[in-house]
Amino acid sequence: MTKIYVMESCPDCIQAKQLYDSKPGYEIIDIGKQARDLKEFLALRDNHPAFAKVRERGTIGIPCFVNDNGKVVISLKHYLAESGPMQPIAEYASGAACNLDGTGC
Repeated sequence: MTKIYVMESCPDCIQAKQLYDSKPGYEIIDIGKQARDLKEFLALRDNHPAFAKVRERGTIGIPCFVNDNGKVVISLKHYLAESGPMQPIAEYASGAACNLDGTGC
């Protein structure tokens, strides 16, 4: 099962949740609802090499997709590109992002 770490206030996460919430084989984990889930995500983010650029930029790194064999893909667009034909994703308002400068999550 692929775990998808999200937060309901993140525009990219909202889109990921809409695409995968009802599909079998995916578990949506909202890191803003349970401290245990946040700690699990932070342990992954702070230690996994896939997050090196995320840590360097000081960003969050969500949505984050982790498959059964431990492969980590950060960002909905990257996950969609790797998983086959691109599914259309809705555009959201300019500045609707997690970063303070409005550039993304």
